[in-house]
Amino acid sequence: MKKIVLVLASALIFTACAQHTAGVMASSTGEVRIDNSSFARDVAVEQLKARQQGDLLQGSGVIMSKVSTDLRLQYKFTWYDINGFTLEDEASSWKSLKLHGMQRMQVMAVAPNANAVHYELYVRKAFSN
Repeated sequence: MKKIVLVLASALIFTACAQHTAGVMASSTGEVRIDNSSFARDVAVEQLKARQQGDLLQGSGVIMSKVSTDLRLQYKFTWYDINGFTLEDEASSWKSLKLHGMQRMQVMAVAPNANAVHYELYVRKAFSN
């Protein structure tokens, strides 16, 4: 009986957490992944671009609201080397962004070192605790 209660409690905790991290990912390689379809009806990520700034890669993307209400979001860039390994990912944090209805905002970041060859831009809904 205790095991059943523990399993059910764990399942509830994990499913509750999943909503807070799921969102939309767009990659500079052209890949798009939607982890939360209802969120994707409200927000789009588009116009990903990359350029060299000295010996570092700079990435940008446009985060667009598809609704008429204000949205509180978070976004994060993750950088990858030529072998697909993340570069200093634990040092990268989520940044907050507020979009007004139907607003579009360009976000940018610079790779942590010269080994970066592509990036992914993640966007999720911000939740306050």
